[in-house]
Amino acid sequence: MSGRSLFDKVWDAHVVEAPDDGRPTVLYIDLHLIHEVTSPQAFQVLRERGLPVRRPDRTLGTLDHSTPTLPAAADGSRPYLDDATRAQVEALERNCVEFGIDLRGWDSPDRGIVHVIAPELGRTQPGMTIVCGDSHTSTHGAFGALAFGIGTTEVGHVLATQCLLQRKPKSLAVTVDGDLPAGVSAKDLTLHIAGVLGIGGATGHVIEFRGSAVRALSMEGRMTLCNMSIEMGARAGMVSPDATTVDYLRGRPEAPHGTDFERAAARWLSFAADPEARYDREVRIDARDVAPTVTWGTDPGKALSIDALVPPAQDAAARKALDYMRLAEGQAIAGTLVDVVFVGSCTNSRLSDLRAAAEVLRGRRIDPRVRMLVVPGSERVKREAEAEGLHEVFRAAGAEWREPGCSMCIGMNGDIARPGELVVSTSNRNFEGRQGKGVRTVLASPATAAASAVRGAIADPRALTAEGVAA
Repeated sequence: MSGRSLFDKVWDAHVVEAPDDGRPTVLYIDLHLIHEVTSPQAFQVLRERGLPVRRPDRTLGTLDHSTPTLPAAADGSRPYLDDATRAQVEALERNCVEFGIDLRGWDSPDRGIVHVIAPELGRTQPGMTIVCGDSHTSTHGAFGALAFGIGTTEVGHVLATQCLLQRKPKSLAVTVDGDLPAGVSAKDLTLHIAGVLGIGGATGHVIEFRGSAVRALSMEGRMTLCNMSIEMGARAGMVSPDATTVDYLRGRPEAPHGTDFERAAARWLSFAADPEARYDREVRIDARDVAPTVTWGTDPGKALSIDALVPPAQDAAARKALDYMRLAEGQAIAGTLVDVVFVGSCTNSRLSDLRAAAEVLRGRRIDPRVRMLVVPGSERVKREAEAEGLHEVFRAAGAEWREPGCSMCIGMNGDIARPGELVVSTSNRNFEGRQGKGVRTVLASPATAAASAVRGAIADPRALTAEGVAA
């Protein structure tokens, strides 16, 4: 059949049963990712019912949400926030031993944020269905996989059956034409699209990101884009696999190798959307309209160019957001004072993200009022960053270089700001209280975050780059 989208191809390849009486489709799951927060109850249900994990070889666990990002003490003890977070981690360790699941735990050189380690290991591959008890599972759609978050009950279903009941969403093509301007990143594009669609603009749909600007993105950039598709209301975000995808996976430790890789690559590329693919909806965006972008409100859809003015409040929700953020209509967002800067999360904690932040910080000091945390997404990212000396750049600038984990993105491990403080964050959500009670969050790219740390206020990174060239 011609005219099929990437989403249609992956969905159809995983249908186990599609009842014609209105019941949900039974969908096979290729890869189930688990962490310490949403899995304990699911394992307890298996235990109570005497059920094994159906495909432990298709399940991968890691420790990330509740893990401290400060180093262990000399005696090996770790500075957990409290007994509850320690118990979550220890429960997953026990469950993975009991049920025979591969856990990348404290002693693993691969431990890290679940949506960072699966791609870098090569476990994430085109044409797969991937689930996790975490909404930002959509990250893996960058590879041409259908990847989405599931609830705790569904985690149990997948552990027990390797299948899931799903109703097929609609499709939305977001096409970005042209070239992004110099100094504009994938995070800027992502926030721009979120501003165009709004937080509910893609509800009930799977987004396929298309167009020359998307094709020009690295795999890391595509992961950032798909990571935040959930913030636009989408069930998932996807990018068709291409040579960039294949090149990224080549040589990954758990991807196929040799002739098996070449055969796999041919199959992966067959999942790409047909040129004449049809979608339920289509949105087009001109890449030339995208500038460094930040959020001004309390959801990722309230985004604007860094050189723009805070828009008028159109409704009660917008007025409430302005009050919470302590911003005024018509105020320039640039120049707003900053208290904390966070570089990390499954959105922007990969090596390329750290390089972008380090490039701005190199030879500079952060404002003495600002506290800055840099948290790599995995042990592998940490090793590679340190091999390049990036950690020395961060420390010389006055930033804290931490151990891998989710950290301040959600603050479950105690990495939070104080009430009223404003955080410029490279993470994916700026909801009220997301990074601590009463904390105000502005989402931004790694470069913008670093520039804001230097200036002590929200700042356009292009200005610092220009200063560097002039010098």
